[in-house]
Amino acid sequence: MDKLVIGLTGTTGSGKSTVAKVFEKNGCKVIDADIVAREIMIPPSECLDKLCYYFGKDIINNDGTLKRKLLAERAFSSKKNTELLNSVTHPFIVKKISEYICQTFENNCNMVVIDAPQLFESKADIMCNIIIGVIAPIDMRIERIINRDNITKEQAMQRISIQHTDKFFEENCHYIINNNSTEYDLINNTVKIISELKVV
Repeated sequence: MDKLVIGLTGTTGSGKSTVAKVFEKNGCKVIDADIVAREIMIPPSECLDKLCYYFGKDIINNDGTLKRKLLAERAFSSKKNTELLNSVTHPFIVKKISEYICQTFENNCNMVVIDAPQLFESKADIMCNIIIGVIAPIDMRIERIINRDNITKEQAMQRISIQHTDKFFEENCHYIINNNSTEYDLINNTVKIISELKVV
């Protein structure tokens, strides 16, 4: 099998993290873009400096770390601010992911998964051979987001409203996993795709 970079994306609260864990258990290296996003914010950080410029110096704690909740409130308050956040952070995230992919291939692992909710927005999809989208019914997603992030229903809806629709993922991904049943079915569907990819 040749080296394969798989993009794993989808709507927030769709169960994408579960899919990522299945890939990991099946011998794939998973690069979590959310973890990378945190890494690029560790001070001293050029990315952090730029965020301060656009969103205010008060988003930084006294010890130099980021007030994530305050940044999120400002960044997700409008589509314009969300796009501004992405324009600052995405280049740093993509560069770091690219470095991790190279390291993984050097360590003789031939299948890398980029777990990235903003795969298309960051243009990280350009690095991928295969793209998998995970979607789910909106009521299930709202419940998961509220429990996961400890936010209100209104805040959960706000996050959903600024994301791509299911149709977008259906039109732009090679595989779609519809998480509209049980976790058992979600895992089985993921394993099936992994089996297909391993014989490519």
